[in-house]
Amino acid sequence: MPIRKSRVITRLATVITATAMVVPLMSVVGASSADANANRTPDQAAFPHSDTLYTSGTAYSPPTNFNPNDPGALYTGTNGLLYESLFLYDPIHNKYIPWLATSGTWSGDTYTIHLRNGVDWVSSPSQSVAGALTGADVVFTINMEKADAAATFNSNMSSVKSATANGNTVTVTFNGTPDYTSFQEFLWKGAIFPQSVFASETPAEQVTGNNATPVSTGPMTLDTTSATQACFQTNPHWWGTAALGLSFKFKYLCDSVNGSNNVELSALLSNDLDWSNNFLPGINTLKVIGGDSFLQTYYPKSPYMLSANTAWLEPNTSKAPMNNVNFRKALAYGINPEGVVSGVYSGIVKAANPTGLMPNLDSFISSSVVKQDGFSYNPTLAKQYLAKSGYKGQKLTLEVPDGWTDWMAAIQDISSQLNAIGIKVEPIYPQDSARNADLTNGTYDLAIDNNANIDSNPYAYFQRVYNLPILKQQNAQLNWERYSDPAAWALVQKASTIPLTDTSALDKVYAQLETDFLQDLPEIPLWYNGAWFQGNNTYWTGFPSSANPNDENTPVLWNNYLNMTTIYALAALKPA
Repeated sequence: MPIRKSRVITRLATVITATAMVVPLMSVVGASSADANANRTPDQAAFPHSDTLYTSGTAYSPPTNFNPNDPGALYTGTNGLLYESLFLYDPIHNKYIPWLATSGTWSGDTYTIHLRNGVDWVSSPSQSVAGALTGADVVFTINMEKADAAATFNSNMSSVKSATANGNTVTVTFNGTPDYTSFQEFLWKGAIFPQSVFASETPAEQVTGNNATPVSTGPMTLDTTSATQACFQTNPHWWGTAALGLSFKFKYLCDSVNGSNNVELSALLSNDLDWSNNFLPGINTLKVIGGDSFLQTYYPKSPYMLSANTAWLEPNTSKAPMNNVNFRKALAYGINPEGVVSGVYSGIVKAANPTGLMPNLDSFISSSVVKQDGFSYNPTLAKQYLAKSGYKGQKLTLEVPDGWTDWMAAIQDISSQLNAIGIKVEPIYPQDSARNADLTNGTYDLAIDNNANIDSNPYAYFQRVYNLPILKQQNAQLNWERYSDPAAWALVQKASTIPLTDTSALDKVYAQLETDFLQDLPEIPLWYNGAWFQGNNTYWTGFPSSANPNDENTPVLWNNYLNMTTIYALAALKPA
């Protein structure tokens, strides 16, 4: 599991208050195009809208880094549009899709990868061919990740002994029992690097260099950048056209650095923006303005969005009273997630399963465990657990970053609910950096967090919950709640060593982890944040939709989502 991971969920510094979400949004509908583009500079001469897909919702800083080994800094599209993985993962249909690899098979302690023929490395921005992808590039990538502890997928290589190539066949040998699940994460998330470019760099450059002129295999190449956007051009040498029949009907994709909420919404409504992955509160109301022919979301009705990650209440279990299981159960039974879903989000998200596992992992959730140990909103039961917890009425803080207005509104609601059962909670709103420092250093009481992102199995979710050892500074969004359960952590590690085909053994391990989780509640799942997506059909149509069985693809440009099925979604777009 990659531990240096950027946040999948993206947000806007918004001027909209929680108590008046719709009115300010409505007020910008008539804003001029100049207002809408106050923080963007689309060049309609160089990138005419008839040839260009304009996107937003991922980037919050200027495009200066296109190194897929540095996910905290890389710009939109680096993974997926430029660099590609060996496989894709389809979370909607829960399957892996061969990509740069045509197949991968396990045999004992070895894994054999067969690469596609006819894949070219292409230089940006010249679009000249710089050589062919070979097994040597895959071996180089694996060895690079294995050698440097700072590399994104270093932890995924912990059980790798060696990797060798014979033409386009790669054989990976493992020490003892392989970490099947962990290595599988690399197979669909990890970009393959060109040895000819990165072998000459120092280890530090390989991990943090900005890679301003990428040499890559993907469907697009980097064209130009400015302080406000990056523009990509379709790659005329992309292997996917011949091998899979996929092609983009647009010539360019220009992705904007996010401005304010009003700027992004106005750009969408004034047709300056085609594809928005911004969080736009009240979009379900705005959607009525033009009807489905104008604005489109993935679902035509609530929850409108696919689920992207789990928002949970994170108690600091190193401090009293959060270290008491009865107190944590009082928290769980005292919060009504449905109130947040309807009152704060107006139905554009859905309440979480008590386990917190994402909807695409339903097959891993034990219904009998949830029935026996799950929780639901019950103030009476919450008060009973509180009475047994030893809580002495001390004031606690519940924090989220300032400017994340949906979460700010949510913790106001949650604080009121908890105060009603006798837990004195004050919502606070530190700056994002200060809030992250609080969680990293353990200087917080309660927080809302959502680092449990969509994944292809429950391993990464439980790794985030139970990872040991607990450090003075907990990094990489692992076990920020500081909960120590060595037996559960051993089960997580065991899950990684079970072949993915042994579903019976995996179900047994995950059912025990779900039991441990629900009985102890180190985290309290509340709702699933949405994979925010709004499409404007004025210039481009064919956006992903649950109503179209041929286009049920992920409609998100966030890091790793292009390694899901967003490439198929982009290829399905057509001129209006």
